[in-house]
Amino acid sequence: MSVNLSKGQKVSLAKRDGGQLTRVRMGLGWDAIKKKGFFGSRDQSVDLDASVLMFDAGGQLVDQVWFQQLRSKDGSVQHTGDNRTGAGDGDDESIRVDLTALPAAVTTLVCTVNSFTGQDFSQIANAFCRLIDETTENEIARYELSGSGRHNAQIMAKVSRDGAGWSMTALGVPASGRTFRDLLPAIAGSL
Repeated sequence: MSVNLSKGQKVSLAKRDGGQLTRVRMGLGWDAIKKKGFFGSRDQSVDLDASVLMFDAGGQLVDQVWFQQLRSKDGSVQHTGDNRTGAGDGDDESIRVDLTALPAAVTTLVCTVNSFTGQDFSQIANAFCRLIDETTENEIARYELSGSGRHNAQIMAKVSRDGAGWSMTALGVPASGRTFRDLLPAIAGSL
C-alpha cells in the first residue's frame, strides 16, 4: 500500500515484514499543459529533469546523478535516461538506488526536479514523485507536485538513513534554476 505524502510528512521505508528496503526507484512523471492558439490547442513539450544528490552527515555534496551524469561514481545510483517532452504515461524519468551499495558516508539522498527549458510549474500538469520498492515493484510513497506556481524547480523529497533503515520526507520546496547546481543553496536548508 502506497502512502500519499503531503509537504513535510515523513514515512519509514521499512517493509511490513520488518525487513529493510534494498533497492528503490525514484520515479518522476509529468504532462505538459495544453497551449491554446489561434488554430486550436496543442501540447507544449516540457523538459523536466530528475536528479538525486548524495550528501554526507556534514551536509557536503558527495556525488550527484542527473542527465549529464547518469551514474554515481560508485555505481549505487543510476539514472535511466533523460525524457525531454513528458510524453507517455507513468514515470517519465527514473533513478534507481541500491541502498545496500551506497557508501557509508552517504546519509541523505535529495531528489530534485528542474525545468531545463525554463517553463514554470503553472505550465506543467500532473507532476508527481514516487518511490518504488524495486524488488516487488510496489509503490511505497507518492508526492503529488503542485501544478501551479511561478517556480521552475522543486526540491521534492529526501531519503535519509534512519538508524539501520531509511525514511523518506516530502519536502516540496519551490525553487528556481535549470539544474540541480542552482538549487544547492536552497537544499542546504532542507538537510
